[in-house]
Amino acid sequence: MVEHNQIPHALLFSGNEGVGKFPMALAFARFIHCTNRTEKDACGVCPSCKKYDQLVHPDLHFVFPIYKSVAQKKEICDDYLPGFRSFVLKNGYFNYSQWMAYIDCDNSQGQIYTNEAIEIMKKLNLKAFEAEYKIMIIWLPEKMHETCSNKILKLLEEPPAKTLFLLISESADHVLLTIQSRTQRIHLRNIEEETLSSALRERFLLDIPDAKNIAHYANGNYLRALECISINEDKKRFHHYFVNYMRQAYTVANLSSRDNPAQKFDALNTLKNISEEIASLGREKQKQFLNYCQHIIRENYIANIQAPELNYMTSDEAQFASRFAPYLNERNILSFYEEFALAETHIEQNVNAKMVFFDLALKTIVLLKK
Repeated sequence: MVEHNQIPHALLFSGNEGVGKFPMALAFARFIHCTNRTEKDACGVCPSCKKYDQLVHPDLHFVFPIYKSVAQKKEICDDYLPGFRSFVLKNGYFNYSQWMAYIDCDNSQGQIYTNEAIEIMKKLNLKAFEAEYKIMIIWLPEKMHETCSNKILKLLEEPPAKTLFLLISESADHVLLTIQSRTQRIHLRNIEEETLSSALRERFLLDIPDAKNIAHYANGNYLRALECISINEDKKRFHHYFVNYMRQAYTVANLSSRDNPAQKFDALNTLKNISEEIASLGREKQKQFLNYCQHIIRENYIANIQAPELNYMTSDEAQFASRFAPYLNERNILSFYEEFALAETHIEQNVNAKMVFFDLALKTIVLLKK
């Protein structure tokens, strides 16, 4: 595009989590702004590249999800910009949940608010400071408030001269259709297993078998590979909750009230306590847990139909699956998926979390009977 001087005014980078959409968009912006670029990459040493090393180029702008904090006087992206720069420079590959945790937004949902549209228009209506192009990177446009999306439609359709929008989405189908129609999409596929394995060996000095196993588990997602190398506390906690949730639900589902009323009551009470403990997590953590459950339910079903080449589990998850997988079958798998996805939707809609998780527990008991 650059070589033939055919840069569209708006690009939409889409693809699954962990495939490198943000690094790709940032590298593209850097290449455009570089004053001494080579045939295939930015030079890395010119004044523009040096500014990109700190993400402080005056003609590079960022928009990303935030949460409003009137008390801290943080209402637009620029109020979070120093932290966002540090976060990006430190992580490279990251996701929405990690950013929300970084800004301590466990109990609120991040959003690109309506006021951001005014800031975007202000910045892009100014002349470029140094470079030929002004570049606006919008990370996760699907988190944009509908009013904000509508306000920038005209700007996306007819931007000022030498202005480039780079939108980076993990759920491109959730981006407003009128915005999608004004962009040229570049879809990034999952990272190939051999490429990912090679990168893990080079960066973390892993043995070939370990790197291959992690690359297979990651299924083209570099973030998941990093998680597997240093299993974080959240992942361990989610696995612990899932195992206990299913064990207690199974106990209730398979005990006769007539023969074991006390044991059944104890299991049901334990299930209630687990539900309340999960409900005490922040909203983002609750959503992450439900997302994890949907992933592990799918993996258990695949294990049950004995297709190991399609399984992506850690050793602990696989060990539990060896006993639990037979209870996920064609009679209940779709219902399991639907109920956990519905619970995630309810959490997003601010339904009482204790009610959501205990109701989900009762439905799980019924589904395990199938």
